[in-house]
Amino acid sequence: MDLFTESANMLKEQEVQYAHMLSYHQMCRWNSGLFYHHPALKHTQYYWRVEPKVHFFCDVDYDVFRYMADHNKTYGFTINLYDSPESIATLWPETMRFLAGNGNKHMAENNAMGWLTDNKRRPDKNLKANGYSTCHFWSNFEIADMSFWRGQAYEEYFNHLDRAGGFFYERWGDAPVHSIALGLFEDANKIHWFRDIGYQHIPFFNCPNSPKCRGCVTGRFTDGEAWLNREDCRPNWFKYVGTG
Repeated sequence: MDLFTESANMLKEQEVQYAHMLSYHQMCRWNSGLFYHHPALKHTQYYWRVEPKVHFFCDVDYDVFRYMADHNKTYGFTINLYDSPESIATLWPETMRFLAGNGNKHMAENNAMGWLTDNKRRPDKNLKANGYSTCHFWSNFEIADMSFWRGQAYEEYFNHLDRAGGFFYERWGDAPVHSIALGLFEDANKIHWFRDIGYQHIPFFNCPNSPKCRGCVTGRFTDGEAWLNREDCRPNWFKYVGTG
């Protein structure tokens, strides 16, 4: 706890949110590597994460889990953001250590390494995160196949990160951890952008151009300050992977 407090003080100096909130660090660790082992989910394969105070703007007139299964999709997202590099300064170097040790055997042939390492659009982020673009799927919305988290590649990766201590001595979130693992170990074609699901988690939006949607300005990314538009990493996803 002394080391946690000292580390949190350093994070606070860099204006990292929730630095001293132990429960937030525990939540990030839980959502990264533990929830899918809960006994209540033992016989469950797919899940849709839904959080308080989010908004949905479009009629979802099909079974999203059936869609995932029928189209062989592993993970679905709506919003794709840059992260705070100060909160994950050693996450990418630790990932590289994992790959050098034994993780390369898990690398997908059609991976999303370009999206994970891009240094052109936001070079400041890449520099501070030591080679990681900080692009990640915003995991307050995710529809996913837990078979991936329960698989050997992800379990080995999470256990490596857990031993490194960054969930507590930095503020590694489940969103970058999930995203890096998916970008490295899963075929990028199995990651799906749910472009047709209108969604908001303050202050960001996914606003489709669709007659099924109401109350959302088509194409809006944020209703916050203008600089927040720079935090959208979907253009990088489209550049390196495509729109699906």
